Amino acid sequence: MTDPALPGLHVRPARGWVNDPNGLCRAGGRWHVFFQHNPHAPRHGRIAWGHASSADLAHWREEPIAMEPVPGGLDAAGCWSGCLVMDGTTPTICYTAVPDAPENAVGRTATGSADLSAWTRAGRPSAERIGPPGACTRDPFAVRIGGRRCIVQGHGGPGRTARVLVHDATDLSDWRLLGTLLDGRDDPVARELAPADVWECPNLVRIDGRWVLIVSLLRTNGGRALLAGVRWLRGELADGPTPRFVPHEGGTVDAGWPFYAPQVLVDGERALMWGWARELDRDEAWLAGHGWAGTLTTPRELHLRDGRLVSAPAAEYLAHRAEHLDGSWSVAEAPAFAVTTSGPGVLVCAGAEGPGRVELPGRAQVLVDGSLVEVFSDGDCRTTRVYPTAASTWRVLGGGTVSARALR
Repeated sequence: MTDPALPGLHVRPARGWVNDPNGLCRAGGRWHVFFQHNPHAPRHGRIAWGHASSADLAHWREEPIAMEPVPGGLDAAGCWSGCLVMDGTTPTICYTAVPDAPENAVGRTATGSADLSAWTRAGRPSAERIGPPGACTRDPFAVRIGGRRCIVQGHGGPGRTARVLVHDATDLSDWRLLGTLLDGRDDPVARELAPADVWECPNLVRIDGRWVLIVSLLRTNGGRALLAGVRWLRGELADGPTPRFVPHEGGTVDAGWPFYAPQVLVDGERALMWGWARELDRDEAWLAGHGWAGTLTTPRELHLRDGRLVSAPAAEYLAHRAEHLDGSWSVAEAPAFAVTTSGPGVLVCAGAEGPGRVELPGRAQVLVDGSLVEVFSDGDCRTTRVYPTAASTWRVLGGGTVSARALR
């Protein structure tokens, strides 16, 4: 039997480290997801861009690694997060190139073949290092503002104010800094709802005809970086020489501790989001024994409803629900499954490594794949982790009317 904790229907190579989703796109009849990846060890290190593709958002084919750090190059210490855009007919990755330390990162591009299998990196940065010593700028995300292509990046540092910077990226080889899109100190809504030293992985997107900014909160405490969740802000975008985002309301994207650094793909009128699900309380011995860490979440459709950003699993993923499961079921019977409940209950994994109970609110939809558990209820979502063993069984206690089906 394969590793019972390893998700099988999500973007997650069999070995190595995975974090942020990057470069989301649809091409050649397939969905493509790039991601932060260390193929050599189950921990963060010299990060590459992994690549997977799918025809149905559930069964993923591992593709060749798109980019790895080049010793002595602009990205010698890592090819960190970014996005993929079409520059005319040329697929182009815009990413964070780390030469040594994160505070020295620069913006860089790489152009790709039509099938997204081969990439050629630019010889010079598209955006030089910005800010005083200790400040960092990273995670480029492309968006059209007032008819021109722009790139937004997160900016900040230990004890500094989080900001989102905006660049004119009409020429992808030369991102021209326009100024600050949003300042986390000066804006009262952002200051209250999204306090951070750095806003990582900013996504500025149109959802249901309105502008939404999604930021991941990095805070520092005694020199230690703390990943403090993900927030959304809805507001107005004022175009001009320096575009400005003015938030009116916001909230939490996902209430689970493991969830971080999502990226959104706007495909026509549809907004699909993937996030990174971190491991929960796994020690070095566990990581070494299993050989992997991190996975991407189920793709989620985003909408604005009654002043809230709500999410639900992509319909294509749910289409893979198969036979019904009654009572309790083993990991061998159903390594991945979906549960719906009509009332409060508890999802229990007997024989789990560590905590094996997940509290369920009334009327929930729960998706489980290996150790990845995602609970959806009334538009809210909570990502958590439960680590089954080969001998584990699952069941729901309470929950009112319960329906469980395998996912194949």
